[in-house]
Amino acid sequence: MFIGIDVGGTNLKAGVTDEAGRLLASAHRPLKFRGAETFAADLAALAAEVLQAAGGTCQDVVSVGIGLPGAVSGGEVLFTPNIPLAHVPLAELFRSHMDVPVLLGNDADCAAVGEYFQGAGRGVRDFVVLTLGTGIGAGIILDGRLRGGEASSEAGHMVLRAGGEPCPCGRRGCWEQYAAAPALIRRTRAAMKAHPESLLHRLAAEQGTVDGRTPFLAAEAGDETALTVCRDYVENLAEGTANLINLLRPEAVAFGGGVAGAPEALLLEPLRHRVGELCYSRHGGRSARILRAELGNDAGIIGAALLCRATST
Repeated sequence: MFIGIDVGGTNLKAGVTDEAGRLLASAHRPLKFRGAETFAADLAALAAEVLQAAGGTCQDVVSVGIGLPGAVSGGEVLFTPNIPLAHVPLAELFRSHMDVPVLLGNDADCAAVGEYFQGAGRGVRDFVVLTLGTGIGAGIILDGRLRGGEASSEAGHMVLRAGGEPCPCGRRGCWEQYAAAPALIRRTRAAMKAHPESLLHRLAAEQGTVDGRTPFLAAEAGDETALTVCRDYVENLAEGTANLINLLRPEAVAFGGGVAGAPEALLLEPLRHRVGELCYSRHGGRSARILRAELGNDAGIIGAALLCRATST
């Protein structure tokens, strides 16, 4: 059995899989951070809970994988953006409660591993997962093996527009500033200000907010202002995606995260067309398939569980 733990900003999720990545049991609980040692104890307690639900014991566990937002090195958490963990030996702390092998991974890498074994990447050797949320996460698998290891890919900080929008990373024009969810929301709000007649206003009032769904819902209803917002967003998403494809030459790229749930006709279909125009493969050679990630919230759990397989294949 393999245990995977997905550490989110507000919740902890855990699951037990078999060696193929089939989920045997899962559970979740709110994240209540009260210090590193207590945090490790909470993770171990959740792991024990799902292991018992799956009918296993510690002797059945090959490894535990823990996926976190931020940077890790070996068994140490170097930095996380939402939890006060810095240079914490999390694997060692965890093993004081459950004495099994422990691997740490970045959450985007774990999502890629999950999709590779049980989702959109099945049967593909060279595969990229891009998560479209507050930022742009990237998990890269080449020749069946997770790339990056301790240093996950920061694809969202490729410069898309030299001298462009300022980014919290200190650079200007990063891809995240044009294709992550906050960028889409900013563009939607600007369009609403310029076009008070747009359906976007009614939808935003009904939702109580403007989020990544708003422009796609309005565009689906035929609103021209929203259609323009969506086309601009797809163009920015395609530019960065084509850069990655030209560099890595994957067989497939799968998109996950909240924005990726937009209607296919407004997101993935035009994205496929535009990426096809931008990629060097238009001159011949292998082109990458553009897919939607399949596993949803289970991707991080399954991928964390199978980190040992993805790093040793």
